[in-house]
Parts: sequence; structure tokens; C-alpha cells
Amino acid sequence: MTDDAHEYIVTVDWKHGRVGDLSVEGKPKIEISTPPEFDGPEGIISPEDLFVAAATTCLMTTFVTFTKKMRFDFKSFSCKGHGTLERVDKGFQFTKLLLKAKVEVESEELKPKAERALELAGKYCLVTNSMKFPTEHENEVLVG
Repeated sequence: MTDDAHEYIVTVDWKHGRVGDLSVEGKPKIEISTPPEFDGPEGIISPEDLFVAAATTCLMTTFVTFTKKMRFDFKSFSCKGHGTLERVDKGFQFTKLLLKAKVEVESEELKPKAERALELAGKYCLVTNSMKFPTEHENEVLVG
């Protein structure tokens, strides 16, 4: 692979019913299943959960990348992802994603930098840019 292309390989091994183990080499296994609304058991992570999680974690890592480039520190970052799955002509499909990011910085002077880093993270997040629908953002920067 070159710097212009990267591959990510995962394996899913069926266990029973609608449950399997998701493996990425060298990383912990994750038990996965369909969500309860699609006849899966309670308490197991679903592909739908992982889809929304991919966007929220990508926003976080992209935000951190921009804080490093802009040379400022932050005290905390939290992001809540809200994905909407709806029945469409081809079955079910995600149609909306709202990412609510909250960042805490040390001083009022850092607030504009954090706001800009959140804006850039939303613009350049590779996961949300790969999705078929636009992502909405609600960003909040607190001084504390």
C-alpha cells in the first residue's frame, strides 16, 4: 500500500443465532449481533451501533488532529452520536446523523480555536464524508 491507499481487514465468526465475534488482528474481539428491534438479543453491540460509533470516534480523532496542528490543548471532549434508521424503498437505511460534540478548554482565548477545530473536524472526518447522507453537527465549547 502507498500513502494514498490503506486497507482495513476485519473478520466476523458466527457463534449462534444472530450473534458473532468481530475480530481485528491484534485487537480485542467484540461480540456483535442484530439489535433487539431486529430480533437480536439485548446487551450486544450491533452493526448499527458500530456505524454511528465510527462517525463519533472519527470526529474525535479528527478534532484531536486539528488541535495538534493548531497547537492548543483542551481539557475534555465528548461526542454523542444520534443516527436515525428508517424504512426506505430498499429496506432500512440510515437517513440522518447528528453529532453533538462538547469540548472544554482552559480559557476564553482558546474558545475560538476549539470552535474552529470542531468545524474542521466536521468538514474533514473521513467516515462522515464516506456516508450517503449529510451529517448535522451541534458543537459546544465550554470554558472551565
